[in-house]
Amino acid sequence: MSYTSVKGMDDIVPPQSCLWADIEKKARHIFESFGFYEIKTPVVEKTELFTRGIGTATDIVEKQMYIFTDKNGDSLALRPEGTAPVVRAYIEHQLYHPDPYQKLYYMSPMFRYERMQKGRTRQHMQLGAEVFGASSPRIDAEVIFMLTQFYQAIGIENFKVQINSLGCKACRPGYREKLLAHFRHRISELCEDCKKRLEKNPLRILDCKNEQCQKVAVSAPQMTNHLCAECRAHFEGVKTSLNQLNVTFEVNPNIVRVLDYYVRTTFEIVSSDLGAQSALGGGGRYDGLVAALGGPDVSGIGFGSGIERLIIALEKKVPLGSATPQNYVDLFISALGPKAQAFSYGLINKLRLQGVRAEVDYDDHPLKTQMKKADRMNSRFVLIIGEDEMNKGEAILRNMNTKEQKSIPFGDILNEMEKNT
Repeated sequence: MSYTSVKGMDDIVPPQSCLWADIEKKARHIFESFGFYEIKTPVVEKTELFTRGIGTATDIVEKQMYIFTDKNGDSLALRPEGTAPVVRAYIEHQLYHPDPYQKLYYMSPMFRYERMQKGRTRQHMQLGAEVFGASSPRIDAEVIFMLTQFYQAIGIENFKVQINSLGCKACRPGYREKLLAHFRHRISELCEDCKKRLEKNPLRILDCKNEQCQKVAVSAPQMTNHLCAECRAHFEGVKTSLNQLNVTFEVNPNIVRVLDYYVRTTFEIVSSDLGAQSALGGGGRYDGLVAALGGPDVSGIGFGSGIERLIIALEKKVPLGSATPQNYVDLFISALGPKAQAFSYGLINKLRLQGVRAEVDYDDHPLKTQMKKADRMNSRFVLIIGEDEMNKGEAILRNMNTKEQKSIPFGDILNEMEKNT
């Protein structure tokens, strides 16, 4: 019997895993330069955290969560999104004391049972960041700015920043009634899902990808025309701050995101390279969520971005085979004979401890076979040590790019590699 991975939960193997590692490395560098600290939360949480935090009228809760009952009878769920667990940890560990201001980022697998397509799998890896305790529109713009800097750092250039405001509890109810009136008048034109959404959460209809629903949504009232004075000032502050940071953006009144906790600023960064599912990442402000989950009344804003979609965008720019950092070593030691093998075994591990990425042929194959192996490993240099080299106390160092080679005393090997790596 042969075994395969669970449908929609894919292995990430070399060389693609090298690209994943590069993306994660650059994310850490960018996020930490903006003052964020990494947080790790469990892959399993209590189901109620998501039903209460995300909202029961969302597709995630209604259709997509992996839910099971443990041996204690508790209902648990595989994490479908990153914000609610981070909020739970923020409350549980009292990270708001003595100062509620916290900047956290994560890199975690998420699980959603949904129809699979390119860039959307049932287990996907998500990068995300959350800021607590800052209500200024400047932090909204800064979070968006940081995300654009990350995309540029990994080589994605073809993207657009789209923003919207969803108002607050003061202005949203009035807008909701206007939205209901619009969609009730044209309910026969909506898809079956949106007919169900109408009374529960009419905002979600604006986000529907059904072509007919999109036509109906075009003429729907826009939230940005119904903001209260405070929300209008906040949104103008976000736009002013984005301009100050030289971030080009457009206002898209149909951005509502898929989660119920968003208020005021919402945003998506989209790319035509992704096709119909065009969002590279997105997020928004969720003031009130911390309090709703049992914590203090602390504001919050954050985003999520799936790595699989980033890789699709990178593939459009450069084919995967050349875009992905290849497996490589700095130095391959071709050891010929028992004495050279024994000597190289000690040498290679000394080099590794000094940061040199090195490999050796452990099976004492002929030189020609070992050189082919060095080629397959994309080794930058090969160090050839045979019986003659052992007697002389020096090895032959070959540059695999230029094909030049020279003799080098054993005692100079580390210094030579430090100069070339």
